[in-house]
Amino acid sequence: MKLGVFDSGIGGEAVADALRKTFPEAEVLVVNDRANIPYGGKTPAHILRLTDAAIQPLLARTCDVIILACNTATALAIDALRQKYPAQKFIGIEPMVKTAAALTKTKTIAVCATKATLSSARYARLVRDHATGLQIIEPDCGEWASLIENNRMNRTHIERTINAVCEQGSDVIILGCTHYHWIKRLITDLAAGRAAVIEPSEAIGRRVKALLADP
Repeated sequence: MKLGVFDSGIGGEAVADALRKTFPEAEVLVVNDRANIPYGGKTPAHILRLTDAAIQPLLARTCDVIILACNTATALAIDALRQKYPAQKFIGIEPMVKTAAALTKTKTIAVCATKATLSSARYARLVRDHATGLQIIEPDCGEWASLIENNRMNRTHIERTINAVCEQGSDVIILGCTHYHWIKRLITDLAAGRAAVIEPSEAIGRRVKALLADP
């Protein structure tokens, strides 16, 4: 089995590590587009062009599944890529709104994601379909991906954000960008039991199994 993973930057490596643990027999190929990060502030058309160009090595290697390990690329490019490459199986990553809605007791959740993801039609559908009646806090995380990519993130910067969403009643924090997976432990520590911190690494493995089992 050959799995391809794409992300704009280092976030894809976290997803690839999880896939290697789930599928030890698989060849996991990873590509990124670090020359053009961050994706979060770019237009939908630009994100589609960049994503299409970046996944060409994975298409050339005939991967069984290509995982867009980028919430922004999933939100703005995956539908067009599925139309352009109908023989290729794609899996995208989206903020875990449905899971958060099932977990929350306070009816308040926080979604940490890029501006492009939060303004996308796919995210709007997730909220409409699964979060009716919930208060959703969307803190400004616009600089996080670049800071993480360049190893410049600091605890104080994150602490202010996490304290703010917890003080507003969030008991579930969604990490809606794979870059943020690298600081999940820090965010969990800062939440200090006030909120569960969720991201889709394990769910991706289950989705790969289901997709490959589907004829």
